[in-house]
This record gives sequence, structure tokens and C-alpha cells, in this order.
Amino acid sequence: MQVQKVDDFLYLIDLEPVGIKNYIASYVLRGENAAIIETGPSVSIENLLSGLEKIGVTTEEIEYVAVSHVHIDHAGGAGTLLQHLPNAKLLVHERGVPHLMNPEKLWTQTKKVLGKIAELYEEIKPVPKERVIAATNGMKINLGSTVKLEVLETLGHASHHLSFYESESNSVFPGDAAGIYLREFDVIVPTTPLPFHLETALASITRLAELKPKNLCYTHFGHVGDVVRRLETYKNRLKLWAKVVLEEIKTEDTPKEIYQKILMRDPEINAIAGFLQNHLMFRRGILMQNIDGFIGYFRKTVKRNKTS
Repeated sequence: MQVQKVDDFLYLIDLEPVGIKNYIASYVLRGENAAIIETGPSVSIENLLSGLEKIGVTTEEIEYVAVSHVHIDHAGGAGTLLQHLPNAKLLVHERGVPHLMNPEKLWTQTKKVLGKIAELYEEIKPVPKERVIAATNGMKINLGSTVKLEVLETLGHASHHLSFYESESNSVFPGDAAGIYLREFDVIVPTTPLPFHLETALASITRLAELKPKNLCYTHFGHVGDVVRRLETYKNRLKLWAKVVLEEIKTEDTPKEIYQKILMRDPEINAIAGFLQNHLMFRRGILMQNIDGFIGYFRKTVKRNKTS
């Protein structure tokens, strides 16, 4: 389990779920009090607690736990983690609150979508109502020593997605709003599962870029610089995929045929397709799931236009 110091008061903990390195990160902000951004799944909580000990943060110091959205790889361990943090409150989008307080439906849907991967992540435990804060756009959390965390609503990947901004280190924590960063290849992979909304996602990326942050702290995975260029690169990739998908569904191509067309038009993704297909977590079909998200978006858009 690796820990990296990003700034004087910002740390990355590699959660290493089921031993997989460089896949899910939690970030720890430390002022007079501390906050954790992203919990990962339940299976990773032991590693997260070990990481806190390694950087010298006690469980009593943690005042807030912030999650970008309720998908299991980002927030599935929230209920388990809070059992170890006596003073912490959970920050989550208001639409995500009921899913983490009563996660039975979320857990059932997760198992349906992820299959055996869900079982590897382990069950989602409920978060007590009194420990949940419905985070709203613009909310600011003061951790002391000039360390403040601002909540940003960044919908698109999910209808309940938040990102977070810390001004002292000029860092953005985008959850999945900025894609998945594979630092082994320096490539950003789309993450556009159903139900995906393209225009909203593009607007969210623009909003993050307008902050001109120094650090982009990916949950998947790691912190990088040159942020505005990377965000523009991701926007252009989404636009390219959207163009390909829209062209091909008009000719009634199948998702598998669309997948091949995308690999032909996006050489960076083509170069890492084999890696994704062999990765324990990504091989469940992340690229095909992304294509399904685009197809669903365009079909819903066409239907809406016909009825308006």
C-alpha cells in the first residue's frame, strides 16, 4: 500500500483493492482537522486506515469524508469507513443520500452490472442518517490552516456527481467527471456508462478547466499537472466518440461494430485496448459500456426531439 505526498497538506493513498495497484486513490487533506476524498469499496477500507496511520493522521482527526458519487468504486466503503471515524460526516450529492443510507437497491443493481467484480469489492454497508450531509454546489468546508474544500456539482457521468476544489494547493478532485487516467500510458479513457449525458458532461469539464487548477487528482488514478490541456484533450475525445457513435447508429451498426470504428479513429485508445481487456477490473468491458452510454444518450435525445 503506497502513500504519496502531493502537497504540504495533501496526500494520496493507493487503496489497492484486491491487490490492484494504481487503480483507486483516496486523498487526505489535512489542516487543523482532516478530510478524506473518496473511500473506494469496502474491501479497501483496511488499506485506507493503514494509509492514514502511515501519514500520521488519527481516525479522530477526520471531520469529513467526501465522495464524488455513489458508484461502488468511489463510495461503496463509506458505511464501513465511518464505523472507524467517530467524528466524521459524509458529504454526498443530495440525490445520492438515500442510496447510501439504504444501499440495498444500489447493491443489487451493482451486482447486476458488475457481476463477480461486485463481490470482490464487497457489500455496501449503510451510513447512519445523522452522519450524512447533502452537499450542495458552492458549499465550502473549512478544515483550518487555510485548507478549504469547495463542492462543485459536475453532472454528466452520473446525475448525482460532485467534484471538489481545494484553493490552497489549487487542486481539483474530479471523481469520474474528467475520465480515467492511466498514468502508465499517459492516456485518459472515457467513462460514460448509462445513463450518460454528453452536453452536461462537457459543461462540467469546462467548469473544472475554468478554475485553471495546478493539480488534477484522479480517483482512477493519481495526480497530474498540465490540467487545462488534459481536460481539453478529454473533451475532444468525448466529442470524437460522440461523432463516431452518432454516425454509426444512423447506419444501424451494432455496438461491437461501433467499437471497432472507434478504435480506428482513436489511436491512443486502440493502443491500450489490450491492456484494458486484460485488466481485472476494466476487462468487464469498460469500452463497450462507454459506447452503450453514448448510444443511450443519442436515442433519448432523438426521442425527446420527436416529442417536443
